[in-house]
Amino acid sequence: MEGSDLYRFVHGKLVHLHWSPEQIAQRLRLMKPDDPSAHVNHETIYAAIYAQPRGGLKAAMIEALRQAKPKRGLKRRTAAGSAMVPESLRIINRPEEIEARLVPGHWEGDLIKGAFNRSSVGTLVERKTRFVILCKMDGNGAEAALDSFTRQMRRLPADLRKSMTYDRGSEMACHRELARRLKIDIWFCDPHAPWQRGSNENTNGLLRQFMPKGTDLNGASQTWLNDVANLMNNRPRKTLGWRTPAEAMADEIVAFKSTVALDV
Repeated sequence: MEGSDLYRFVHGKLVHLHWSPEQIAQRLRLMKPDDPSAHVNHETIYAAIYAQPRGGLKAAMIEALRQAKPKRGLKRRTAAGSAMVPESLRIINRPEEIEARLVPGHWEGDLIKGAFNRSSVGTLVERKTRFVILCKMDGNGAEAALDSFTRQMRRLPADLRKSMTYDRGSEMACHRELARRLKIDIWFCDPHAPWQRGSNENTNGLLRQFMPKGTDLNGASQTWLNDVANLMNNRPRKTLGWRTPAEAMADEIVAFKSTVALDV
């Protein structure tokens, strides 16, 4: 009912934080497991949105549902390709603990391209917690990727930057220097295999809600990108038991600090 605490919660998460109806419904169950009156089915939320009379409120709610779905199929072709990637760095040689998402600190990376491929934003997703970091890029080339990924990943504790898995885009031509600067391992997917970094691929699709195709991304400040990442990191995720990536990452940091304290 409009004006109730439940309505305000649903409306706020949907319109202001861009949560999906399923994320809202499952989060309510997690918050108040013993109070059915505080629950709502996600189909009910969809029905309520489309039952709204025409106007700004209905338009805002429907707009919040829209996501630009990532296209499946071939990834960008580049001259760098296989020649850039040593056999030892192919994803087939990546340790099992990364594949199994057993420990945090292993990231997947990519670029979101702007209009006419003349601008871009670097995206990083931590495999275990799905925590997102966005990187302002000053250009599209290898030097720009090196500088932006270095700058943002250096903000992380050293224990949370163990590896990065990337595709074979030419922007990774400086991968040896990136590995040296950050003291991480870098692994490369097979050609045209975006599913091998599926967490990042999925996240890039969700990010198109904020950075639609055809947008000039040169004007995206790091402050604004941090705000977008914060919205993503505070959305409950089904794969995390409806916790948020921010909560999952905070738990990992606490666990790490506890281990360090015991070792001292």
